[in-house]
Parts: sequence; structure tokens; C-alpha cells
Amino acid sequence: MQDELVFSASDLAQMRFAVSPMWEVGTSFKLLNSGSAHPVHRPWAEQVRPRVASAGLDRGWLAELIPPSGYVPDFLNPAAAGPAPTLAVELAGILASPAVRVRRELDRLGQEQGRLGPRSRTLYAEPRSLLVRVAEEIRTYWELALAPYWARIRTVLDADIFHRARQVAEHGTGHLFNDLHPSLSWDDDALRLARRQGTLSRQTAGAGLLLIPSAFTGPGPLTRVTPPEPPQLAYPARGVGALWEPRPFTGTDAVAAVLGRSRTMLLSELETPASTTELARRTGLSPAGASQNLTALRDAGLVSAHRAGRSVLYARTAAAESVLAAGECPGNSSHNQVVIASNMQQA
Repeated sequence: MQDELVFSASDLAQMRFAVSPMWEVGTSFKLLNSGSAHPVHRPWAEQVRPRVASAGLDRGWLAELIPPSGYVPDFLNPAAAGPAPTLAVELAGILASPAVRVRRELDRLGQEQGRLGPRSRTLYAEPRSLLVRVAEEIRTYWELALAPYWARIRTVLDADIFHRARQVAEHGTGHLFNDLHPSLSWDDDALRLARRQGTLSRQTAGAGLLLIPSAFTGPGPLTRVTPPEPPQLAYPARGVGALWEPRPFTGTDAVAAVLGRSRTMLLSELETPASTTELARRTGLSPAGASQNLTALRDAGLVSAHRAGRSVLYARTAAAESVLAAGECPGNSSHNQVVIASNMQQA
């Protein structure tokens, strides 16, 4: 089965890229909910799945709205108004969903799944008030499963967009589409998709096209079609295969000369998000000492803190990755320290 999305000059003019937190929420939750041991995302899933289960999210609103396979209600993926909306902005879009639309999409979910779950039935009856509960659970899931890793994920997504934009500049739109995924092809001013179900055409979709790189879409692209909004095409981002590979930094002496040994050691240990207690155990620092240094690093924008039940998980930020990478640069130590200082000012 093949769908065809025809492009006019106006459609091409309205085509754009966006990074969407909610696309990552939906696709990552679906992966966890499937129970499969994904070869790429196994390290992430092994860390996150116990937190999600402990918070009861594996049997909450998202567990009913985002089944392991099949349709997900479109109101969970509002069209991005800009290139990189925040989660808060996208949640506002979800909360603004008209009741008639929520019910229509829940009808489709019930038809495809055989029936609606108990929470989905109450949402059907009271969409305006209960969407707030859905949004609260999405925020909780984000803090547990994605926020501690967002700097790493975002780096991959931004790099993909940069690569695609360069393709358009150097080779044109046709080359971009032909390179996005084997199931996509461009010919005669039309994008053709070899798909498994549903329809995508200019008769069923809005104008333009919103391209969304994603870390969790799986092997193939996903689409969302809700006129008059532009159709959305989420595709596997380049570089996802190496997303969770360890990235140890060895040139930390120059960084330690600026930040101090304890803080540099804590940053090096944050290859994966961890609590104060765990970091103290790994580094040999006292819990009080680790906490004090983590607070200083957070105030400097080098780590972020995320509530996970009764504990707080700390994660390296993109600024911290730049600082540690600067220590790897060849050259004398004074050069490295200048680069580090510059990165810290930008943070």
C-alpha cells in the first residue's frame, strides 16, 4: 500500500522542521509499554522502566491512551508552532483540545483497540476537566523518563535537522525526501509513503508538511493528519544508534583545574543520571559534599535536577558536555582552560 502527498509551490514553502517533546513522550512510552527489549534503547529502558512502574504510570492514563501498538489520539501531538516548542507549550495545546475532537479520537481508539479502558471512558465523558489529569501525568512521565536525558536526545535531534537543512541547501528537497527513510520517495512533485494503514493525501491533510526527527519512532516513520493543521511526519533521526553509547571523557585534568577535582569527578560520573547518594558512593565524597558540589554545578547550568519519587536525579546539561569535550581538545592546557571558561560563560 502506498500513499501520495502532492506538493505545490505553496506546500514546499510551508514545509519546516520541528523538535517535539510530545512526539518523544508518545513514542518512548509506547516502547516501554510494549515490554520489548529494544536493542538501541535497552540501556535507557532498563533505567527508566522501574521508575515509571514505581510511579504507577504503567497503569495510568498514558497506558490507556498510548497502547503498545496502533493508533494514538492525535490531540496528544499538537502541531508545533515553532521549531522547538517546550513541553509546557505543547501541554497547553493538549489542554485546549475541543471536547468534540477528544471524543472523536477516543472513538477511533476504542474501535482499533476493541474497547476503551476505564480512564479513557471517564475522559470521554468529561474531557475538559480530565485533560488536566492527563497533562499532569505527562509532566510526571517527562521528569522520570525524558528530562534527565533531554540534553543528549536534543543533541541528536538538532544534529539531524542541521544535516537535513544542509541537504536541502546543497541538493534540493527531492534529495532530502529520498534520504529520510527507505519507505519514502520523491517523484513528480509528490512524496510517496509505503505505509501499513491509514491514508495521507492532500485531500485528507492540510497544507505544507511538518518534519519531526525522533529518537523513539522505531524502524519506520509515523504520520499525524488533522486538517487544517499541516500533516506531521515523524522519522527516525540520524545518530540514534549511538545515543546511549558510553561517552567517557579522559582529558579531565584541564577541566579540574577550572572546576575543581570533586566537581569534575561528579560531571564525569553523570554519564547516566544519578542521585546524590549514588554519586557519593561512586566518587567517595560524603553525601553532604556531593550535594554541595551538585548545587554549585546546577547553579552554573552544568547539571539539571529532576524529581524521581523521593529522590532527585541529576543529569549533565549540554553546557557540561561542551565543557568536558573542551578538555579533550589537543593543545596546551592554557588553551583548554580558555575554551572551558568560554563555555561556562555561555551556560
